[in-house]
Amino acid sequence: MGTITKALDLLNLFSRSHPALKLGDFVRLSGRDKATVHRHLVELTENGFLEQDAQSRAYRLGPAILRLTAVREATMPMRSVVGPIVTRVAQEVGELVHFSLLQGSRLSPVFHADPGRHGTQVHFDEAEILPLHATSSGLAVLAFAPEELRDAVRAGPLEPHASGALTDAARLDAALAKTRQSGLGIIDKGFDDEVASVAAPVFGPDGGVVGALAIAVPIARMSAAKRAEIRARLPGGVSQITDAIGGHLPAELARAWQAAATAPAS
Repeated sequence: MGTITKALDLLNLFSRSHPALKLGDFVRLSGRDKATVHRHLVELTENGFLEQDAQSRAYRLGPAILRLTAVREATMPMRSVVGPIVTRVAQEVGELVHFSLLQGSRLSPVFHADPGRHGTQVHFDEAEILPLHATSSGLAVLAFAPEELRDAVRAGPLEPHASGALTDAARLDAALAKTRQSGLGIIDKGFDDEVASVAAPVFGPDGGVVGALAIAVPIARMSAAKRAEIRARLPGGVSQITDAIGGHLPAELARAWQAAATAPAS
């Protein structure tokens, strides 16, 4: 990992639950030495990616992030394009739906919607980076990604985020084979012991996989009927998002969805 990557990787430690972090927090969460982390934080602050509270000495995301976000959305309006589609699918299935983009060997959430029809809901943090081996979105992306990415993820570390996470290469390979066959990434208790999810890959203009659309449901509410409903609704949303961003779906994916639609829910 290069110096620039190490510095920028510190930004991924922020989340809605941790909007401000002190030097000690960065050291603990990153596992790096204090002097190096401090040097990176100073450089990020000098360039506007971070700002430091004068009293608490805690760091938070800086104005450069806002500027770049505005530039990205103005030139490649991803959130405004996918938002209505994600919201519609969420209303149709009555569950939380989220769309994420591939970022290196992880997924970066872009937009989510939850109609809030149930007392028990899935907690979702758009600021939290998603691992590829422990989420349905990750399985959907990995199954149709270049072999180089699969090799990199397979080499680990495959962290046990929850009891259903795929923490060895053999189990991961088996899950990816099933995902390619059905066109759907399916995992229970992968990233959260209380959540089951199903996802399908989204493709870009060059025909490569760029992200995934997922539906997450509390384990207690994920019945066979709910899985069948998700299988029926998810491909339509994925097709619309792929079309909206100028992409195109591979023929093998459409065939996989058709076969999965007639298979027993599992």
